[in-house]
Amino acid sequence: MDKYLKGKKIRMSFKENVEPEEIFLDAIFQKKEKEMGITEKKMEVLLSKRVFQTFGVVFFLIMLVLFGKTFQFQIIDGQEFSALAEKNKLKFYQTQAVRGVIYDRNLKQLVFNQQSFNLVYYKKSLSDDEVERLKSLKEVAKIINEDSNELQKRIELYDEFSEDSSLIISENIDHKTLILLETKIDELSGFEVEESIVRDYTDSLVFSHLLGYIGRKDKQGKAGLEEFYEEELKENPGIIQTERDASGNPIKKEIISLPKPGNSLVLWLDADLQRKLDEELRKSIERVGAKGGAAVALDPNTGGILASVSVPSFDNNLFSQAISEEEFQEILNDPNISFFNRVISSEYPTGSVIKPLIAAAALEEDIIPAAEQILCTGEVSIPNPYFPDKPSVFHDWKVHGWTDLRKALAQSCNVYFYLVGGGLEDFNGLGVERIKKYLHLFGWGEIAGIDIPGEKKGLIPDPAWKEAYFENSADNIWRLGDTYNLSIGQGYIGITPLQVVASFGAIANGGKLYQPRIAHQILDAEKNVIETYNPKIIKENFIVPESLQIVREGMRDAVIYGSSVSLNSLPVEAAAKTGTAQIPRKDHYHSWVSVFAPYDNPEIVLTIIVEEVEEGQIAALPVAEETLNWYFGEEVEEDGSIDNDF
Repeated sequence: MDKYLKGKKIRMSFKENVEPEEIFLDAIFQKKEKEMGITEKKMEVLLSKRVFQTFGVVFFLIMLVLFGKTFQFQIIDGQEFSALAEKNKLKFYQTQAVRGVIYDRNLKQLVFNQQSFNLVYYKKSLSDDEVERLKSLKEVAKIINEDSNELQKRIELYDEFSEDSSLIISENIDHKTLILLETKIDELSGFEVEESIVRDYTDSLVFSHLLGYIGRKDKQGKAGLEEFYEEELKENPGIIQTERDASGNPIKKEIISLPKPGNSLVLWLDADLQRKLDEELRKSIERVGAKGGAAVALDPNTGGILASVSVPSFDNNLFSQAISEEEFQEILNDPNISFFNRVISSEYPTGSVIKPLIAAAALEEDIIPAAEQILCTGEVSIPNPYFPDKPSVFHDWKVHGWTDLRKALAQSCNVYFYLVGGGLEDFNGLGVERIKKYLHLFGWGEIAGIDIPGEKKGLIPDPAWKEAYFENSADNIWRLGDTYNLSIGQGYIGITPLQVVASFGAIANGGKLYQPRIAHQILDAEKNVIETYNPKIIKENFIVPESLQIVREGMRDAVIYGSSVSLNSLPVEAAAKTGTAQIPRKDHYHSWVSVFAPYDNPEIVLTIIVEEVEEGQIAALPVAEETLNWYFGEEVEEDGSIDNDF
């Protein structure tokens, strides 16, 4: 058989040659496999050429894709992925710097920076292990005494909607909680304790409107001096770069930039005067049951604000704490709390405190000589051409008899100023246009430019304003009675206490209208003066000195025998003008006084208003009396001289 088959070949359908002996050998092997229990009976054959070709094509395509992706990652997107890798490798931290502080004129510190610690959640630092994450969260909730489910909801909400890198979980951590967190912080995945600085305001209810506050999160000034001088006060934190290995362990730290503290402010403000003025104003408001009030003191020789009080006020330390929306709404709805600074933002009818300005205008315009007298019978009657039996009558608060300019100021005679302001029959008064001109010269109805946000312009009405304001043609006509009202600070006029005190400063100093200013100097971290805000004169010589001297004499007479005699108790001579402004509320009025002292060498002008005082009560004048008695009593030395130099 072997002989017969020797040299023979069997052709298979797959066109590969198989030797005959290979068939018998294969049969022998199959028999052996069967005896051994091996069931595989397929005959092994070589792979076809087509299969090899297909496999080669597929392999080539795979390699092509891999090469393409490699090219994309390394060449096309190489820089981006390199930056991401570097970002994961390097982490930057801000080092704490302190914001500048604020001092009064005697370098008494009004604002402090207090160290604080916050518990902060970092999404990127969270463990990938779900069990570890939940364990950390429950442990944190236990330490800070918060419900773990609520904490988890807060974090999940943050993870879903916030793009911020961190979430403050707990602020201003108390000492006991801080110790617990510090001992376990390495086990609390995703959480870190970070040092922070919070603002601490001295006597916050007394200084809040002046100082303002900073935002809890962005640490930027939001009101008062904090906002106005943000660029000067703000700090520049330093930056530290930390390099980490592949496991996230720090291996090197490098200081990129050093922290730079903010600059500090020195104010014209006298902190003790501020406290005294606030105390006396609050006492008066409570005594008469008033709604609120404002008081402002100014140095007439510089325009520096010595004190500025607005009641009600607010606690600016609240903004250093985390408060809920509900708590904030309660604050907003509390009638004993107000964010409204009445000194710069409230526009009031001034009442008779306008009269010194009208008197100066009348002297400048030669309306009437200072010594010429007008008979005051207690009223002025304006004939009504349409109804002769119904004249318009403008009343005085009493009959003054024959009155000259000085007496008119001392006793606050309305009839005198009705005629000087509006005229009657053959007596020509100033008229509304000239009244407005001189009020503008004294800074009324204009922005004074004080260095604190929120100042209002005020309103001095005139025919054009009235025509635009009232739609009804019967109401929008300017009448003589409107000029009469304007001449005594009534009607539509609205002036801020700041504008009043600045104008009286010009009367006190002989005719220089200064820009009111709270800040005096900028200090660096070593308390070196790097900038001084020198006094700035807005206007001067707009009233001749002789006219202003007559006005001052009339105001001095008001203290000697007129409407402000209670100020005779002061240790120094003073000059003043009171005002009683009518308001829509029946039997109530705004109580005003503006006073400067010492009379011969003024160093302080004080303006006070108490709102909505019931008729028959005296509210503003006692505040001035008590405050100035304290102020000058504190400064009078043994030789009788006064020392109040900065």
